[in-house]
Amino acid sequence: MNLSQEKRPLNRSRCRRSSPHYILLIVILFPVIFLHAQLPEIRNAAGLGMTVDAEDRNPALSVAVPDGPVNDRNFKILLPEHVTVRAHGEIEAKHLYIFRPGPQGNAPEWKRVGNALEYAQDFGEIHFVARATLMDDGILFRYEFWNHSATDYDMVTAVTDPRFHTVFYDPRLERTYVHHKDGFDLLGSETPERLTMPLKDWFPVRYLASYTASVPAERVQHPGDGITYRYKSRPVDVPMIATLSNDRAWVAASFSRDPGNVWSNPELTCQHVDPQVRLPHGAHALYEIKILIFKGSLEDALQKVLEQRETLR
Repeated sequence: MNLSQEKRPLNRSRCRRSSPHYILLIVILFPVIFLHAQLPEIRNAAGLGMTVDAEDRNPALSVAVPDGPVNDRNFKILLPEHVTVRAHGEIEAKHLYIFRPGPQGNAPEWKRVGNALEYAQDFGEIHFVARATLMDDGILFRYEFWNHSATDYDMVTAVTDPRFHTVFYDPRLERTYVHHKDGFDLLGSETPERLTMPLKDWFPVRYLASYTASVPAERVQHPGDGITYRYKSRPVDVPMIATLSNDRAWVAASFSRDPGNVWSNPELTCQHVDPQVRLPHGAHALYEIKILIFKGSLEDALQKVLEQRETLR
């Protein structure tokens, strides 16, 4: 319904017959209408837009670049894909939260703080706050954890998951790069057969490059979950992963301070640079990652990462 349209007289008999349907429609649409009325899209000077994703009740962002075909400008970022902990003395990790797409589940209460969108949620006795701040050259993500339990956690992480289905979509890793001591290299360069093999044989795959983690001796692994894990033979010297847009005019580059590795699932063309932190009982922990999204080159992105990485918490 276009609220700017001139008001017209109501056909009362039609209105009476249709009123149950109108009421049902309002009940269904009210959360979405209310959400967007309270949290309009935020844009930076370059035209990059960020708003709460209306398709899912679980927390996600819709991000739009200003250039390119209209149908290829938007993509989604899960905030986060999951929250996971590992208690002291335990081997197995435990998911406190896993993103579920669609209208099911509980929607958090989002709020806008300046150029940031944030929400808070409790997972048992762990209080969690996620914030995304739109900046001149991308989006800064901050995750905070408060442990009100008696359990010490050796690891806690919230996994940011950009899903570049459109403008940055790169299913064969032809435009996705990492940086070694001798310069940029395609993440998948050591698997040239990826360019010609059927996608059904290429997917599902996770392609990783080590940063603080050791490069495994077995660099192609099949752990039994149906996914092939491939590792570059050389570690990266900068904790970043970058993908050029289809027209190579824009770059999206994720980075953090000290992740174990950087990696992508090319079927989604996601980028992962997710740190892990300790969370003892009674303690507070936080970390930040950033996704650069701007019109520029790989070298421009590298310069920004080198300048900004030490400012991340």
